[in-house]
Amino acid sequence: MDDGKDVPEWFGKPILIMGCGNPLLGDDGFGPAVVEALRERGVPANVYILNAGSSAREILFPMVVGDTRVERLIIVDAVDLRNRGRVPGEVFEMPVDDLPLVKVDDFSMHQIPSSNLLRDLRDHHKVKVIVLACQIGSIPDYVAPGLSEPVRNAVERMCDMVSGYWR
Repeated sequence: MDDGKDVPEWFGKPILIMGCGNPLLGDDGFGPAVVEALRERGVPANVYILNAGSSAREILFPMVVGDTRVERLIIVDAVDLRNRGRVPGEVFEMPVDDLPLVKVDDFSMHQIPSSNLLRDLRDHHKVKVIVLACQIGSIPDYVAPGLSEPVRNAVERMCDMVSGYWR
């Protein structure tokens, strides 16, 4: 029987906020920037904030196969939906059912991580999954840390949006 020593702290919190993205690739670093801003603000004791970087799948999979106590999962990520009329720096909620079904096992800079795992958590584990996104300006083809101005200005708005989900 597992004595709990190898279980990460977030596994037992009722609310988990995951910031996804790579801060070395411009606007893709939005999720980690929001996590850092939330750490500076402070969060309630029942909330755990986690910089998932580009390893969201490695965090979500144990939740699907394990006995997580997470009741609410909030994903914060950068997306590219300019072809749907979104403008850089716009923040919005994306219903899990609207997440792309193409390449559901992948994580990319333009797609919410592992949408199949998010659906499984919602449908079979009764975790309330909330996906909050920010429209990117661009993602560089090479290492270029730092958010564009519109996306950088969206960090505090997203923090306000996220905090509304733990109240």
